[in-house]
Order: sequence, then C-alpha cells, then structure tokens
Amino acid sequence: MAVAAAALNGGCADDSAPSTPTTTTSNRQADVAERGASVMPFDLERTTHRFTRTDTGGVQTVVADDPRDSTQITLVQQHVSAEVERFRRGDFSDPARIHGTEMPGLATLRAHGGRITITYEAIPDGARATYATDDAGLRDALHHWFDAQVSDHGSHATR
Repeated sequence: MAVAAAALNGGCADDSAPSTPTTTTSNRQADVAERGASVMPFDLERTTHRFTRTDTGGVQTVVADDPRDSTQITLVQQHVSAEVERFRRGDFSDPARIHGTEMPGLATLRAHGGRITITYEAIPDGARATYATDDAGLRDALHHWFDAQVSDHGSHATR
C-alpha cells in the first residue's frame, strides 16, 4: 500500500526504512487524511464515518463526535448532501481524489447509470446517505467501496 500511496502523490516510495503492515497502513491513513482535508470541509478529528453494509447496498453516516458541535454538523450535512447529488450522477471524483482511482468498487460505482438509488438524510448530529440497488454486482461494489473507506480512514471510521 505504501507504493500505492506514493504513486497517488506522484512521488517515489521511501525505501530507506523497511515498512511493516502497521507502518504502511498508518502511512496510507495519514495520506488519506491529508488528501481528505482538501475535499471534506469538516474536521476528521472531530467526526466519525460509519459504513454499514445492507443486503441492498449500505448506509454511510457521518456524525460530529460532539453532538453539540453545530459547526461540524453543518459542514457534514452540506458536504454529504453535495456528495449524494454527485454520486447520483456517477461522479465519484471526490473519493477518487482522496483514496485513489484504483479504490475497490469505484470504477463499477462510476458506471452505475442510475441503477443505485442514493438518498440523503440530515440527522441531528450529522448526515446519512443510503445506497440501494437490486444489482448484485453494484451491491458488491458498494461493499468493497465501504470496506476500503473503513480501512483508509482508520480511527475516523467504523462499520
């Protein structure tokens, strides 16, 4: 994964120190957090992403860690609402910028052609996007996409 992270940044992997799976994962998560800050207006340190698989797709919830943090809640709601609009059109460019164009499931999701119903809901402490499809291939792509996000966001994401 370190090579993938380096390739995403257009640089070369640092071969001066051996990497362990933990180091590689930590480096990838740090890179994702850095790129995420340019796409997501809310503070990853003050919010949590939840990715829940369902039989028809999944539910992505982003919440402020402090339910009284109205600034983070507003930023989350604005961002998730805008992302849902883009995702409905097959525009997954923001996740590609954060996680890389080779992100699992991403190519399939980009080509969904309206076969995924994506709904937005503001909730008291953040926002929720629900993805539903009858297409098993799209459902699997959503599950792979969710898994990649949980892995990439580390402590900022849960299932």
